[in-house]
Amino acid sequence: MFPDAHLYTLLHNKGSVSDTIENMDIQTSFIQHLPLAKKKYRYFLSLFPTAVERFDFRGYDVVLSSSHCVAKGVITGPETLHVCYCFTPMRYIWDMYDQYFTGGRSERITKLAASLVQNYLRKWDVRSSRRVNRFVAISKYVAERIKKYYDREPDMIFPPVDCSYFKPSSSSEEFYLMVSPLVPNKRVDIGINAFNKLGLPLKIIGSGQEEGRLRRIANRNIELMGWQPDEIVRDHYAVCKALIFPGIEDFGIVPLESQASGKPVIAYGGGGALETIIPINNDKLKMKSENGQSQKATGVFFYEHTPDALAEAVSYFEGIRDMFDRHEIRKNAESFDRAIFKDKIKKYIEKEYKEFRRDLQDK
Repeated sequence: MFPDAHLYTLLHNKGSVSDTIENMDIQTSFIQHLPLAKKKYRYFLSLFPTAVERFDFRGYDVVLSSSHCVAKGVITGPETLHVCYCFTPMRYIWDMYDQYFTGGRSERITKLAASLVQNYLRKWDVRSSRRVNRFVAISKYVAERIKKYYDREPDMIFPPVDCSYFKPSSSSEEFYLMVSPLVPNKRVDIGINAFNKLGLPLKIIGSGQEEGRLRRIANRNIELMGWQPDEIVRDHYAVCKALIFPGIEDFGIVPLESQASGKPVIAYGGGGALETIIPINNDKLKMKSENGQSQKATGVFFYEHTPDALAEAVSYFEGIRDMFDRHEIRKNAESFDRAIFKDKIKKYIEKEYKEFRRDLQDK
């Protein structure tokens, strides 16, 4: 949206992002030059606050921080409007600390180091939140955590899905799909254990630290495909029976990509999924929205975070799958389209900047 803006980031692996971003004026912090930082940057978590505070933002009218960790902690002058688009308060130190720092020997060392700086990071996270003029949360779920940890009242704009990239198909193959990093907090293990019990075909696209363990526990009906390019992911969305989504996400783009492909989602009923998936209500494929209009369901929820609960939801879906309408499912995803997001962000920043300048003049 702002191709002529300057981009500041803790570190940048060249070639890892889109051409639009690669062509921007990218400024990195001293983290960029630390040994092994490109692959082991998480080990330098305690240095992140210092790194982000050393950026010089003098002379800018607007700073827009895109933050899930420390970006919102940048220091700006009184003449600069700072809008934070907040994916989440720092999850490593708040509600998901145990999920991020668990595992084998190296992970135990990381957990010990993190525990030593946890209190410092929490204090810094709260203190630095006061530097932000306006918080914008990515979901109601995140908005509640911003209120809890920062005592700030955020606005909300949903993240976008690029609907134009995904194409619904009139056909389906006999497999279910998961698209996820293979890390502990995504709960891919719930999906694998459920399908071990069901015996139905499941394909999993993604890679990560849990890959070896997950391969060992998966039966032959489950195919772990590893990392795949976007085109392969898109093709699998288009022809799967449904997406399996057992994790708890702050928002969750993957369920919307599936819906943009016309495919329903079987998801755990918590987190951002509650805001992007229209569930079956009382065994019917229609539910009432907030404005009183009937909407077609786009998925099925399960409410106990267990393989048995997911297996039960999949079995239920098997009996009603032909009732889902791919065009109605796609329509729900289109309400989160990239064009809508861009329009909302643009209007929001323009409005907040006008009010900010007016307040400065009044002072």
